[in-house]
Amino acid sequence: MIRQPISQPVARRLAGALVIACGVALAGSAAAQASAAPGKAARSGKPAKAQPAPQRIYEERAMALLKATSERLGAAKAMSFTATVAYEFPSRLGPALVYTTRYDVAMQRPDRLRIVNLGDGPASEFYFDGKAMMAYAPAENLVAVAEAPPTIDGALKQAFLAAGIYFPFTDLLVADPYAALAEGVKTAFYIGSSGFVGGVRTEMVAVATDDVFMQIWLGTEDKLPRRIRAVFSADPLRLRHDMELSDWKLDPQLPAETFVSQKAQGAQKMEFGHPATKPPAGAAPITVRKQAPASATKSPGSAK
Repeated sequence: MIRQPISQPVARRLAGALVIACGVALAGSAAAQASAAPGKAARSGKPAKAQPAPQRIYEERAMALLKATSERLGAAKAMSFTATVAYEFPSRLGPALVYTTRYDVAMQRPDRLRIVNLGDGPASEFYFDGKAMMAYAPAENLVAVAEAPPTIDGALKQAFLAAGIYFPFTDLLVADPYAALAEGVKTAFYIGSSGFVGGVRTEMVAVATDDVFMQIWLGTEDKLPRRIRAVFSADPLRLRHDMELSDWKLDPQLPAETFVSQKAQGAQKMEFGHPATKPPAGAAPITVRKQAPASATKSPGSAK
């Protein structure tokens, strides 16, 4: 996570610390691309040849694997896991740099959530207790508190709209993960198996919407997502965002104090503020995006 400039308002620093870093990377990549030298076709004055659009592939096997994972996650009354996210950021020399952040996540349906964010940038914590959401910046000892809807889905939507807070694993936390992951999918295919991700055997699938292309590793036996690799179509530099998911625990016994923080409650209060940087296109909780019709997630020509 890139720390916000000191000259910006403190509210933006706190909100920016909680926004997924790929939004920052996208903004930086656009600026870097704008300053790059024109391509060969532009220098020669000849128009570039139009490339044929790739043929759409939609395999039900890939979607079935994704649905099995979604059903396993959706059936859990509680869960905890660690998400380690690596994202590329353009450098002045050209090649991208890589930054890493870690999220320790605990949730209990329908109305408890805790996300502790550590990594290459300011630490932050997010809490939701069914009544209010709280974003805490430990280093600054600042906390923003606001009323929130009574469900995790509603709280994530409210956090996104009020402060631009978005987590790269949001679609794994909502009540219907499959609706989130399958929305707008136009390309889906099975890649193969792998035994080198997360220490377990996984099945690899690729899915794509108009906004993002993702490769996903799903546990063969436990059906749990182990890795997600994404490239956003709106990013001209095609910077890569990689998330590894580990330390999965489904239906653990989580004590009530898991979802509260005495330090956060005693911190200096402030209002939620929306950061200047926006997440990349398509990066929004399922509860924010427009619901697609059921036919949108089925293969072309499907009779069902």
